[in-house]
Amino acid sequence: MPSLYRDFETQAQIDAQYNPALKLPDITAPGRHYAQQSALARAQLRGVLDVPYGPTLAETLDIFPADLPGAPVFVFLHGGYWRALSSKDFSCIALGLQPLGIITVVVNYALCPWVTIDEITRQVRAAVAWTHRNIAQFGGNPARVALGGHSAGGHLTAMCLQTRWHDDYGLPQDPLAAAVLVSGIYDIAPLRYSYLQPMIQLDEGIIRRNSPLFSVRPCATPIWVNWGDEESAEFARQASSFHQAWLAVGNRSELSALPQADHYRAIHGFEHADSPLCQWLAHQLAV
Repeated sequence: MPSLYRDFETQAQIDAQYNPALKLPDITAPGRHYAQQSALARAQLRGVLDVPYGPTLAETLDIFPADLPGAPVFVFLHGGYWRALSSKDFSCIALGLQPLGIITVVVNYALCPWVTIDEITRQVRAAVAWTHRNIAQFGGNPARVALGGHSAGGHLTAMCLQTRWHDDYGLPQDPLAAAVLVSGIYDIAPLRYSYLQPMIQLDEGIIRRNSPLFSVRPCATPIWVNWGDEESAEFARQASSFHQAWLAVGNRSELSALPQADHYRAIHGFEHADSPLCQWLAHQLAV
């Protein structure tokens, strides 16, 4: 039997690696956690919600300011395999960062199949550019902006790192102070043969344009590529492959597994100021 991707011959084999919900005893538990913690964040923290950054209704930001002016900024791109969830599910990212004096910007974007991954990539790049141009109005320092994301958001973070910021947006070529990529997928080709295909509708062009593993450029932004140590071998391989590609062109990257974390718990650290995720960002942003 010919392989579909690497040594995978069937959809079931690919799904076993790329569908983290298959291992959950309760598939609703991660969503409940995000929703509850995000409601807590909106109740406890000052927030400016649904700020438009682009022309469509989906293009909005939720901003959680810091207490002091001139604060560093973290822009977060959520997961959901490009076809689920919204910024409101991830207000919780601000819980660990606000006490450290970091502004959190949670990006909303349109979802597949109503738009393509090409369009989602355009939207999140526009959100990053908007943040650089406008975050000073919310007490942020545009020279100290970090970017990060989880799962599909990790992929989108990598896509943002490939952006021609100077040519396309009139920004410095490397405008990001740091980036953290959690449980991302950097070669999206296997997903064409997965349970996701009816929703994300990949074709050869979309795969080629949106597999950042194969288009890494020299970039001054230091990154940390990580995944949960309880995730599948493919999530670990994808992370390691992107880390190696980033280093191969002379860039700076750290690589590590997050302990005692499955795919969904991998970002729980953002809810706690003393976690490795929050402390790494605080160090990179010189908090």
